[in-house]
Amino acid sequence: MTTPSLGRDRAIDSDQEPAGQTGPDDSAVNGAWLNEPLSVVVHLAFALDIGDEIDLELARQTLQGELGQLPRRRRTPESIGYRPAPIRVPLEPVGLHLPGEIVLVHSPKAELTLFDFGAISLAVRFPLLATPSRLLQLAGALAEPAPLNEAARQLLGPWIERLRPAVYDFSMSSMSEEYIIFQLGEPRSRWLENHADWIAGLIRLESEPLSQDEVSEATRLALSYTPTDLVVLDWAAGFVVDANCADTLQVIEFANVQLLEFRHIDDRLDDRLEAAYRLIRPDRHRRWRSGIWKTHGDAVRQVRELEIEAASLFERVDNALKLIGDQYLSRVFDLTSTRFHLRGWQQSIRRKLETVGNVYDLLVQQAGGHRMEALEIIVVILIALEIVLACWRH
Repeated sequence: MTTPSLGRDRAIDSDQEPAGQTGPDDSAVNGAWLNEPLSVVVHLAFALDIGDEIDLELARQTLQGELGQLPRRRRTPESIGYRPAPIRVPLEPVGLHLPGEIVLVHSPKAELTLFDFGAISLAVRFPLLATPSRLLQLAGALAEPAPLNEAARQLLGPWIERLRPAVYDFSMSSMSEEYIIFQLGEPRSRWLENHADWIAGLIRLESEPLSQDEVSEATRLALSYTPTDLVVLDWAAGFVVDANCADTLQVIEFANVQLLEFRHIDDRLDDRLEAAYRLIRPDRHRRWRSGIWKTHGDAVRQVRELEIEAASLFERVDNALKLIGDQYLSRVFDLTSTRFHLRGWQQSIRRKLETVGNVYDLLVQQAGGHRMEALEIIVVILIALEIVLACWRH
């Protein structure tokens, strides 16, 4: 994932003790443990933007998909869920393979999720059996996502073409966001305290040993619901210990989609604002050509459309998943949004939307000023013409 240049990490309360505080015999325990096979599911999530809006009902009929509701546990209120519910389509992950020699327990499974605001997300599950040391090697190999991204785009190509009639203002963005989650279902307490170095290597996608400061930073945002489960998230990858965590995984996946959409909105605002600034302040070689007759009609319309479109998309993305009432899922999303700097992206978009409004006002004022200048010149020309005609008659 591309490292953002904005946003600040905000500490989240953790039910875990500080990372790196291990017992006196943990090194011996870890040495033997690194060679014990673990049952792991590696989750890969790829988020793409394909247009301004997806007609979910038409998409459901076209791809034979189903409404995707948020998985529920006993603690989850009925009010928690998507607004509106996305469409989910199971598919075979042909061409998608984990790097290296991996022993898969079952065939990988994939699911395509369509959101009404023009984003799609591909989630792929790889159930495998591997030792902790082998998982670290796999994490290091996954640090370069380009081959998997390319394979995911090739897999989704035919599906996106079938989906095109259901997409308003279809446009395949070059941006993408990927996220990796290492999920263990083995219930065990003190995961973070006993294996902080190993967990930090996984979520930093680093097979080499990390410094203690880096371990502490990588694992400082963590939470648990019971003594034997754990969620630790970093920028590029996460670590989850929970056998029944479909809701947690979907919340993280949605945050990854939200990050993509915020980056997409921010990028479009940058492009349009740069174009608007060039209209407001043309260079000296073009200024004489624009003259006093420039009304900025097209620019005013484009800036106004951008302001409305970006504000609408921003609100739809921000309100698509409501988690009020489930404190645990809210904390998961809060933790994820902190790692993804979503609040920083939100603040940047809001500032740029305000700037778009100011640019719109300035263009309107300039257009009005040009019209007044033109009218004054016309009046002067008419007066001069009247004087010339009067002199000619006499």
